[in-house]
Amino acid sequence: MVISMNLWLHFSSGYIYLAPSLTFLPVALFELQMAPLRYISLVYSRPKAAYELQWHRGPVYLTEISLDVDADRDGQVERNNPNKGSWMWGPNGHGAILLVNCDSEHTCRKSLDSEHAEVTRVSDLKDMSPMVLRTSGPAKLPEGYKLTMHISQGDAECVRVFRTRSTDYPLVVGGEDLSKEVPCLWGNAEMNFYVEGLRFPDKDFEGLISINLSMLEPSSQGFPETPIFTDRVVFRVAPWIMTPNTLDPVEVFVCSTTDNDQFLKRMRRLVENSGCKLKICPEDMNRGDRWMQDEIEFGYIDSPHQRFPVVLDSPRDGDLQDFPYDVLLGQDFGYVTRTAYGKEVSSLDSFGNLEVSPPVTVNGKNYPLGRIIIGVAFPTATEGRNMTKVVQDFLWAQKVQEPIALFSDWLLVGHVDEFMTFVPAPDKKGFRLLLASPDASYKLFRGLQNGGHGQAKMFDGRPSVRAGIPKLGYVRSCIDWNRDVLKRELGLDDDDIIDLPILFRVMENRAVAYYPDMVNMIVLGKNLGIPKPFGPKVDGRCALEAEMTSLMGGLGLSCTYIDDFASYHKLLGEVHCGSNVRREPFSFKWWNLEM
Repeated sequence: MVISMNLWLHFSSGYIYLAPSLTFLPVALFELQMAPLRYISLVYSRPKAAYELQWHRGPVYLTEISLDVDADRDGQVERNNPNKGSWMWGPNGHGAILLVNCDSEHTCRKSLDSEHAEVTRVSDLKDMSPMVLRTSGPAKLPEGYKLTMHISQGDAECVRVFRTRSTDYPLVVGGEDLSKEVPCLWGNAEMNFYVEGLRFPDKDFEGLISINLSMLEPSSQGFPETPIFTDRVVFRVAPWIMTPNTLDPVEVFVCSTTDNDQFLKRMRRLVENSGCKLKICPEDMNRGDRWMQDEIEFGYIDSPHQRFPVVLDSPRDGDLQDFPYDVLLGQDFGYVTRTAYGKEVSSLDSFGNLEVSPPVTVNGKNYPLGRIIIGVAFPTATEGRNMTKVVQDFLWAQKVQEPIALFSDWLLVGHVDEFMTFVPAPDKKGFRLLLASPDASYKLFRGLQNGGHGQAKMFDGRPSVRAGIPKLGYVRSCIDWNRDVLKRELGLDDDDIIDLPILFRVMENRAVAYYPDMVNMIVLGKNLGIPKPFGPKVDGRCALEAEMTSLMGGLGLSCTYIDDFASYHKLLGEVHCGSNVRREPFSFKWWNLEM
């Protein structure tokens, strides 16, 4: 490769400086006879370690200095990529990627690796991004010249850089260390660095980090050194990414309590049939808090060199609050949380109120990682409940799964998983949206009544904990408002939505499920774990189960009905509320998004 460039002649010291990518030209025997001349042109061809330019009496040796990263995102640190100093989205984009080092290499006395300003174990290096300083040229710098790595004060709380030494990995920059001299290994040499992310993108942090390497020239006594050349690389911190129901399950998490033995038996059988693992949180850890879905949300972070799951811990902090940190956090299993300081946490901050859609295309815009879905108060409400701002800010800042806000405050518990979910479908769309529908319930029950089954009883002898007449108009209007939002924001047609026969009644001016809420299910591939609804029996079979099985059978899905009536439904929750699923990550790489 032939490169043409300009040389800046520095008269006072007898050295030549080169801009922009080659840095410094020490002159061994140099006499300048044409003082007015300031620039000359040079053409040289790689890969030579020393480039000779005949200028009157002596040779000029070129020194190349390059701070290199994986700017083309192929898992390798290439030499002096011209795009390393900027970041661009898309399959033809460029720019290096940095992971937040939010796992823990230690199993005892756990703490996040990012909380330590040192490399405590060599295994931790794989969670950091490699960076290489490459030099070629003379054996040493002239007297007084030095290389310095530096970062901005704003980036100092978001990144650390360590370098390789014979026996350890000393900190170079990060925290209070904004700059540090880098030992010069001249000739044809490389020095390896490891870059550690400390913060996820958030409201006050876009996620971009710059690292600079400058050649400093000595100045007159009493004056600071002068930078004569700076090389710069840019990283983007990888976002936290949620996984929708359409991705394959890996592990299912549930709690063991004094009253849910039958629930666990059915769940164990369902999980085994689905080919994934069941992890049971014992009672001494959950302390009676059975709402696994509400405490955590599973996601992951990804880069060309490393990927691992990361659990988002909700601010609800019930009796399960120690589980995500004490049990899940570990080597290659990260942890992140957001705390609502000084704010009262509401039920809407539980993560039954946090879901994500499968990939969609909306008005020509692709969302290959889907869109996050949260529940909030109605837009015109002045005293409604909302998901706390610190969590919303965090979700929006990840950028790659642009959130949608639904109206969930009409529900007593207030979670979006009480009236909607997604299941896989064997067609181009790849999924269906399931919505709770009082109208579908009334239609089903009227059909039973007209068919001579009007005397069939609900709840199969179980006492109803929700006496009274279910409300139709209010609930219908709330669900229909959300239906319109989901159709608009996910690009759905009516054929993409399946209405499930579910009734609600009003309690304390908000709605609760009248019978076990079938939409609040667990999705494990083609197997669905559905709350057993205990509907009216016709010819010995529950009419609600028959309808649900028929609707899901058309998608090739198998229904398992789980009795959660006493252990979950009576406590205002269902199967989904009491379980959680860690899933395989997307095959699509987030940095290939067209933004």
